[in-house]
Amino acid sequence: MKAKKVLKYVGRVLLVIFVTLVLLVGTVYLVLHKICKGPSPAAKAELGSSLLESGQLKFVAKLVLSKEEIDEITKMNERKPMNTDVLDDSLIHIVNEDNPDPDITPDPSIPEEEFDENGVRIVKIAGRSFLAKLMIIKDPSQVRVGTTFPYGEYGKNLHEIVANSGAVGGVNGGLYESTGNKGGQPLGVVVQDGVINCNRPQSNKGLYMIGLTKDNILQIKDIQGYTQADINRYVDEAGIRDAVCFQEESSDSNNHFVPLIINGEGREMNGQGSGANPRTVIAQRSDGAIMLLVTDGRAANGHLGETAADLIAILLEYGAVNAANLDGGSSSTMVYKGEYEMPSVTFYYNNKSWNMPTAFVVMPK
Repeated sequence: MKAKKVLKYVGRVLLVIFVTLVLLVGTVYLVLHKICKGPSPAAKAELGSSLLESGQLKFVAKLVLSKEEIDEITKMNERKPMNTDVLDDSLIHIVNEDNPDPDITPDPSIPEEEFDENGVRIVKIAGRSFLAKLMIIKDPSQVRVGTTFPYGEYGKNLHEIVANSGAVGGVNGGLYESTGNKGGQPLGVVVQDGVINCNRPQSNKGLYMIGLTKDNILQIKDIQGYTQADINRYVDEAGIRDAVCFQEESSDSNNHFVPLIINGEGREMNGQGSGANPRTVIAQRSDGAIMLLVTDGRAANGHLGETAADLIAILLEYGAVNAANLDGGSSSTMVYKGEYEMPSVTFYYNNKSWNMPTAFVVMPK
């Protein structure tokens, strides 16, 4: 008799849970459908682009939007091509204790700053639909790539990569295989301390290599069509010391972008240039300082996230000469001094990060 009562009770609980889930999913679908079919093209474009950029929610966009509507949305937020082969390294003048240069006129866009004992400054930035943190590292030689090499099936949380690298901080790095949050395999190319430990330039189309030379100058290199031999040659000739890859592709499969600012000029685009999502960006100022920007989104703190236009506006305001988008979404995280300044927006990983194989880390001064 007791067993029957327990089963009856459990059955009712399960029924309530099921009905609640159905109502919740139905409500979310109706809201999304109303926005996507509503009178505002801008709202439709931003929501559609945001969903298409996500790894886990692309299917939702395809439930409420037709192929024709997706193509239309992609064009509404289209970004103009940027030629990264014209990066002018002469615009970067690294001045520090080891390289003083009194003849260089200070950049007026760079304010007087106070850095901590590691030469790091973290700025909190609030926008219309995001909260972001900008980590500014005065000495670019402190910024390196940390990895989980030799790569296996599973990656590590960002704080683990930072700690294992002997670093004091860092942000998530390049593109990787994120299915099931295993995060063990990087995609594209990874260079660590001048050594290529992943050479798969044809793993994805539209790849860019993003990293620093041995002279501590940020590089953003289109490697579409490169072979492994081409990568070996480029890394050697350009003197790349640390680098990862991210992807430039606009389709119903992906809506990723890489170059944001080249030689002090922001990328031209239609609309906002993208949907609103969590982002991670690396940039360099004229004084050589590296800036690592991470934003929230996807309903974390009630925020959608940043668009490409938001990123460019912030980075230009803080003096970026060159800037590139890194892997974003649920991977976007920042760690400093053992604490998460910006954790993953995924609710079940909201006090840490996803597993990942690479990161840009900041070594102690």
